[in-house]
Amino acid sequence: MAKYTEAKCRMCRREGCKLFLKGDRCFTEKCAYDRRPYAPGQHGRARKKVSEYAVQLREKQKARRAYGVLEKQFHGYFEKAEMQKGVTGTNLLVILERRLDNVVYRLGFANSRNQARQLVRHGIFTLNGRKVNIPSLQVKVGDTIEVPEKNRKIPVVAGAQEVIARRGCPAWLEADGAAFKGTVKAYPQRDDIQFQVKEQLIVELYSK
Repeated sequence: MAKYTEAKCRMCRREGCKLFLKGDRCFTEKCAYDRRPYAPGQHGRARKKVSEYAVQLREKQKARRAYGVLEKQFHGYFEKAEMQKGVTGTNLLVILERRLDNVVYRLGFANSRNQARQLVRHGIFTLNGRKVNIPSLQVKVGDTIEVPEKNRKIPVVAGAQEVIARRGCPAWLEADGAAFKGTVKAYPQRDDIQFQVKEQLIVELYSK
């Protein structure tokens, strides 16, 4: 499987916004985007004439990189969103938000989506009482994500209460840090997704 192995902060600088790929570091003065808020490379500061296609591409790349999804999988999500009722762009974001690794991140059990994906891969969590190791699994209303007793001493997971208190929890999820448990109360709405992306530009890009 393809994997990006370069500096993650370069992606934030390339997309011109914080993608929060390095967890708590993104909230400190060490954040590379805060120190150098321009594109990486020799000509990063140069003023460039941007085409309509380039603007649409950047929005797609921004969403794809934020959620850690490869191009083929992202396009598959778009096709699925297009077949659903409602606004295609919103449907796409809802599908991405419902990924298990994203839910684990939102619940505060990980500092970043990348870390959440790794924890899920290692079978740290249970879904409705059953062990799961598939990061792309789509959660449903009423699903319960829990950390078994034997895994609660893992440093990252053990600090869940502090992360929840500092970062908060989306309205469509319910987090219980003391019990190492989280519940899906409803499907996310567009207002619940605070990630700054213009999903309509992604739709226009794929509709060409």
